[in-house]
Amino acid sequence: MQKYIVLLGAVLALSSCNDDFLDRYPQTSVAPEEFFKSEEDLELYVNGLLTMAGPGSYQADQSSDNMATTGAVEIKNIMTGSPSSQTLTGGWNWGGLRNINYFLDNYEKAVASEEAIAHYVGLARYYRAVFYFGMVKRYSDVPWYENTLDPGDSEQLYKGRDPREQVMGKVMEDLEFAANNVRESVPSGTPDVWAVKAFYSRLALYEGTYRKYHNELGLEATSPELLQKARDLASEIISSGKFSIYSTGSPETDYSKLFTSQDLTGNPEVILINPYDANKDRGGNVNTGVFGDYEQSPSRDLVMSYLMKDGSYYSSVPNHMTKGFVEEFQDRDPRLMQTLVYPGWVREPNTVPYIQSLNKNFTGYHQLKGYQNTTDNIGIASADFPVYRYAEVLLNYAEAKAELQELTQADLDMSVNILRKRAGMPDLSMTDANNSPDPFLVGKYSNIGGSNVGVLLEIRRERRIELAVEGYRYDDIMRWKAGKLLENIPQGMCFPGLGKYDLTGDGIEDVILVSKDTIIPVGEAKEKNSLGVDLIYYKAGTIDENVDVFLENGENGGMMVTESKARNFEEPKYYYRPIPIQQVTLNPNLQQIFGWN
Repeated sequence: MQKYIVLLGAVLALSSCNDDFLDRYPQTSVAPEEFFKSEEDLELYVNGLLTMAGPGSYQADQSSDNMATTGAVEIKNIMTGSPSSQTLTGGWNWGGLRNINYFLDNYEKAVASEEAIAHYVGLARYYRAVFYFGMVKRYSDVPWYENTLDPGDSEQLYKGRDPREQVMGKVMEDLEFAANNVRESVPSGTPDVWAVKAFYSRLALYEGTYRKYHNELGLEATSPELLQKARDLASEIISSGKFSIYSTGSPETDYSKLFTSQDLTGNPEVILINPYDANKDRGGNVNTGVFGDYEQSPSRDLVMSYLMKDGSYYSSVPNHMTKGFVEEFQDRDPRLMQTLVYPGWVREPNTVPYIQSLNKNFTGYHQLKGYQNTTDNIGIASADFPVYRYAEVLLNYAEAKAELQELTQADLDMSVNILRKRAGMPDLSMTDANNSPDPFLVGKYSNIGGSNVGVLLEIRRERRIELAVEGYRYDDIMRWKAGKLLENIPQGMCFPGLGKYDLTGDGIEDVILVSKDTIIPVGEAKEKNSLGVDLIYYKAGTIDENVDVFLENGENGGMMVTESKARNFEEPKYYYRPIPIQQVTLNPNLQQIFGWN
């Protein structure tokens, strides 16, 4: 056992530079018998283990079909390259687990009440569950370590992978203990028992659906028990009456306020808050990354996923595939205009509608969720992040019930339809959805069956829309065994051909697409619109031409093209990652699985 414990001396100070997690840095070292003496010591150490998502999550959908990206995103590199254990060397990091297990090996030295000890042990085991959930999602079978490794213990140091079922069983034991012992009253910005249960529900739903759809694991028979756990946990949170969907009766703005608020304390929807305050050296500025026109931009497939405002399918709208930017935002689910920049939106400090720049590799769409529309740098960096939302719990409940073939209209009314009401959308009818599934969704998820196909598809849609660009979509695609969706190269807005186009929704042209051979005029020679403003010129053509805007059919129009390199998602291999070759060399007992080498 390690002789010294690393203390996180700045444990009560929040890091100002990390967007995704609250990091603590070692300041000193003391022997454990000198430190683990009191409840205060337990609190100090466990606070140093605090791990939760932050505003960097607003950029996490680059790994999914919600977003086009030029970034070095791992899954895209895998699908377009020659991946192996020699090229995929990240992720096999165990330092965080060592810190957690060190606490669990030493907490008994402290003198404190049984209740206090159980609370802090529960938090440590919750953090261990969070850690292992990430490892299992990436590698499936991984070594389970319940204690701090002794450098002299060769049996543990050189052990092989433990089966996924065994590891996740241990994870569930950790969460069960945490759910039974973590306090309800805790300092703001730290997990309480309801945060633990929200995560527990998320994990159980993930693992339950993963086992159901991934027959390569041979664990399908164990799926129902996990789905029942997800259902029961979500039901417990719902029945507690402690949370509700944030709504002031303003469907055009209520949803967006969850992602722009400087203070989410007291918001009835937010189960766990990651607080930011630049005045207290805790900033979370992701504006530049979120509002991109190069590295990331939302896909047209995401735009097409939103329903019409009357609840009908967008895929049923005549000529929906060829509608332009202004048209496709008309009469849609109000969450679309609170998630993406819409025609007529004004970007501070300007007073006129924003006109996007049609750059290469850009879809033409901008992400609005997570963007702080202000020039106040303190305000930009001080928006709180909702780590766990009650909305996710409602979606977990509906999906688990649907997967268990238990769903009723009453279940929808107490879950999905509450979210739709906040957005001013009509209720989801189970009968209507099952009688007439949306072909747009049927084509995406061909591996589901049964009498509830239509309503399960709609629950998946609702999840994609409600949680868009918050970092959920990739995990959902993985657990549903829908990785082939990632083979589709994200496309952008549609232009029927060369000509003038309105991008602000006022009926007046703003840009003009011209052929690649056109000599673009300068100064007074430029054509003006009816307001006397110069049109913005772009050369349009195919992706292999020297032009500004890449279109499917070149000068004949089509959707904007972001890239052309073919993608291949190899099943089941690419649902997992190889253990880095360096680790296998050090420990030959770590065998690769699912065809990795």
